[in-house]
Amino acid sequence: MFKGRHFDQSIILLCVRWYLAYGLSLRDLKEMMSERGISVDHSTIHRWVVHFSPLILDRFNRRKRAVTGKWHADETYIKVRGQWMYLYRAIDSVGDTVDFWFSQHRHLAAAKRFFTKAIERHGRPQRIVIDGSQTNRESIISCDMTSRLQERRHIHTKPIRIRQSQYLNNRIEQDHRRIKRRVRPMLGFKAFSSATITLAGIEMVQMMRKRQGRFSYNPSPSLAEQFHALAAAF
Repeated sequence: MFKGRHFDQSIILLCVRWYLAYGLSLRDLKEMMSERGISVDHSTIHRWVVHFSPLILDRFNRRKRAVTGKWHADETYIKVRGQWMYLYRAIDSVGDTVDFWFSQHRHLAAAKRFFTKAIERHGRPQRIVIDGSQTNRESIISCDMTSRLQERRHIHTKPIRIRQSQYLNNRIEQDHRRIKRRVRPMLGFKAFSSATITLAGIEMVQMMRKRQGRFSYNPSPSLAEQFHALAAAF
C-alpha cells in the first residue's frame, strides 16, 4: 500500500486522518508539517487523500458493525464548482451511519441508487423514516419491491414501512451537521470525483467516532489506532 512512497507511512496516515477529521485546509496541513521539519506540498497531501481514503474505507467496511432495522434517510447539500449537489445519507435508530451516496442530481434515479446500495449492503430494514419527499418514497417502494422479488420467499416478506414526518427526521438533520461542519472550511470542492472520495473519507471518520468498526484487540480504539490498524491489514 505504501511501497515506493517518498514519505513514511506514519506521515501519510497523519495527514490523511487530520484532513478528514478536522477543520483544516490542505495549506494548513502543509504549514503544520513544515513546523515539524517535513516539507510536503499541499497538492501531494490532496493526492494522498484521494488515493488512500478509498482503500482505508474498503477495509473499514469489512469490519463495520451491523445496523438496526429502523433507518432515517435524507439528503443534504454540498457545493461543487459553485453548484449545489446532493449527499444522500441514512442513519439507524441509535445514530449509526447506514450508508451514503453523493449525486450531481436530486431525482428518482439518484435516490434509487442510494437505497439499492444501502439495502444490498445491510439488508432490508423494517422501517425508513423520511421527510415529505415523494421521490424518496417512490424510490424506497421500487427498491423494496425489487429486493422482495429477488428473495425466494418474497410472498411472506413484509414490505418496508415508510413514515413521512419532518419532525421524526430531526435525528438525521442533526447528524448532517457533523459532515457540514467539516466541509465548511473547504469552501467548496473543485471536482465531483475528488468530492465523492473526500466525502466518503469524512463519512468513514464519523463512523469511526461512532465506534462502528469491530476491533477485537480494543473495543474503543482512537482514530489514530483505527487508521493504523486498517493500514496494517494491507
